[in-house]
Amino acid sequence: MALKEYRAAGGVIIEEGRMLLLDRPLQHEVRLPKGHIDPGETPAQAALRETTEESGYADLEILDDLGSQVVRFKFQGDDFVRTEHYFLMRLTSPRTMRRSRKDEAQFMPIWLPLSDAVQRLTFEAEQQFAQRAIDFDARRADPAAAPAKPDQPLV
Repeated sequence: MALKEYRAAGGVIIEEGRMLLLDRPLQHEVRLPKGHIDPGETPAQAALRETTEESGYADLEILDDLGSQVVRFKFQGDDFVRTEHYFLMRLTSPRTMRRSRKDEAQFMPIWLPLSDAVQRLTFEAEQQFAQRAIDFDARRADPAAAPAKPDQPLV
């Protein structure tokens, strides 16, 4: 059993009271878009690239840094340690680009109301980032009404 470590980055897109999630029917999962950070890439660059590749939305803007956390899991007999970094994003246009056949087969983009999105995500770590994105988005809309930005990273 090997220990494998890597870094990943992704985006939480909120638009008009809805959040973009990725349904993965073959895996029976609902996820946030994210993927490996390539050599030489910053987490922000990787998040924009991966979110575009998996969702097909081509015109994205980062609004806020949602922070990072370490996730540990087992997959096919190996232990993994993944540092995940997420960013709050919005669409700057509805333009889409053609996704790879692999991504089209794996990921079905779905837009859910914010009230449903967090609970639909399969994994708790992603639920935490989704809730953090909702809180950040609310603070952006009305700084006086929303909770203060947390000083602590997610654990």
